[in-house]
Amino acid sequence: MRAADVQSEITEVLVTEEQILAKLEEVAAQVAVDYAGKELLLVGVLKGAVMVMADFSRALPGEVTMDWMAVSSYGTGTRSSGVVQIRKDLDTDLHDKHVLIVEDIIDSGLTLSWLLTNFASRGAASVEVFALLRKPDAAKVHVDCRYVGFEIPNEFVVGYGLDYAEKYRNLRDVAILAPHVYS
Repeated sequence: MRAADVQSEITEVLVTEEQILAKLEEVAAQVAVDYAGKELLLVGVLKGAVMVMADFSRALPGEVTMDWMAVSSYGTGTRSSGVVQIRKDLDTDLHDKHVLIVEDIIDSGLTLSWLLTNFASRGAASVEVFALLRKPDAAKVHVDCRYVGFEIPNEFVVGYGLDYAEKYRNLRDVAILAPHVYS
């Protein structure tokens, strides 16, 4: 789905699909260097990270191991509740693994902060984060993020995996959702 298809529902395209794909290639090249000789486990956070994880993993050279976790702190609203619920846990034992959490967006940082603590407690050799998007002005807690694609304003965004009420995930760009849609 293209931005033109939902033009009346968005106010601005922040990041285009072309910009996203170029950034994923750039970050993948850096990750390949940083993890050379190490077995890397990518952990995607469902559902939002599906698009990022798919395109990012294809940009990485060699074999890639992936796992998924579903957590939620949003419900159906537009703001994080701060209470993390595990909806699907990992299938992989993290003990002595080099874990790269692949996120679509860091908003408040609350969920990601919880994940970092949780994964460290499982005995991972290392845990780092790649977030395609980060909203610095929305942060409620500081989260070390080794790889960041784009910093964006504190607006409600959809597209490239990001949703509002399970809609707009298949929008190819990242765009600001018009307030009349969710208010």
